[in-house]
Amino acid sequence: MMNIPFLDLSRQYLAMKNEIDAAQARVFNRAWFVLGEEGEAFEHEFANYLGAQHGVGCGSGTEALHLALLACGVEPGDEVITVPNTAVPTISAISFANAVPKLVDIDPVTYTMDVRQVEAAITPRTKILLPVHLYGQTADLTSLFALARRHNLRVIEDACQAHGATYGSVRAGSLGDAGCFSFYPSKNLGAYGDGGFVCTNNPEIDQRLRLLRNYGQTKRYYHATKGFNSRLDELQAAMLRAKLVHLEKWNESRRQLAQRFNARLEGLPITLPMQAAWGRHVFHLYVIRSAERDQLCSFLSARGIQTIIHYPVPVHLQEAYRDLHIPAGALPEAEKAAREIVSLPFYPEMREDEIEFLVTTIREFYQKAS
Repeated sequence: MMNIPFLDLSRQYLAMKNEIDAAQARVFNRAWFVLGEEGEAFEHEFANYLGAQHGVGCGSGTEALHLALLACGVEPGDEVITVPNTAVPTISAISFANAVPKLVDIDPVTYTMDVRQVEAAITPRTKILLPVHLYGQTADLTSLFALARRHNLRVIEDACQAHGATYGSVRAGSLGDAGCFSFYPSKNLGAYGDGGFVCTNNPEIDQRLRLLRNYGQTKRYYHATKGFNSRLDELQAAMLRAKLVHLEKWNESRRQLAQRFNARLEGLPITLPMQAAWGRHVFHLYVIRSAERDQLCSFLSARGIQTIIHYPVPVHLQEAYRDLHIPAGALPEAEKAAREIVSLPFYPEMREDEIEFLVTTIREFYQKAS
């Protein structure tokens, strides 16, 4: 018996406590807390890391998507094509923009958008293609961009789980018209509260984002458009700057840990996560798939191992989205995955004894089952 939490953020903080404390002290000593030097510096540094020309901090990943949709010209009634196996906030952002989500099924291997199904979902009202880079791996973008060009559509990347992932040699978020990130504390690059970011290579989209996040102001108390209050505060920006220099190291640790898990769990009747040929997976989550998922989760829980399902109910089967009128069975791959997937405890600071106990306990479950 061992208590293994799904995630323990205190370990990361304690390992870089001096850096985080110094970042906080800079902000308090300057006594400027919204839209200041730290935010500007982080926008530049993270955009540069991503390989994007512009970056705009905002209040959350959901708001990043919301503002990106508006900045890319989405109007009420426009359709946005995305997937059903994402966190509901992806769809919430579409709703905030008064647009209509159109859902297509997923590839059963990568769990990302099945691009082969997208063209049939395009209508004259379609404005945006919104792939979700899930669990730390990008969607297949080449065919999607070809579709977008053919139908004069824009592409917004939901990269909220893909900080540092690549498609080819290019980092996720910097390929589409806009790329959106969340800094929720559990992310590969996480804040100590909510935060979000939109990057773009289009200066007009960048300028619209800057207006939209700050009440539509061109200067204090002068408003050129209707906007929102969605700003990345200085404290979060300062701490994200401290963490950004470690992101590549953390991502590499995640990749190595995933390889270890794969090697130790190989041969069991479970589907292990795989890296698609088109880019680098950064393993925000380590998600396995089992026909006996619920029994496995109960077995692990009884031995002190916490697991989470990302996500147990596809969007179209959520009560809040019954108005989409998509019946059960309409998106079979997403629905089947939701019944079988489970995320294991997985983060760079896991101890050797925790790793060993986790994989040994999973193997024990399948030995008992046989």
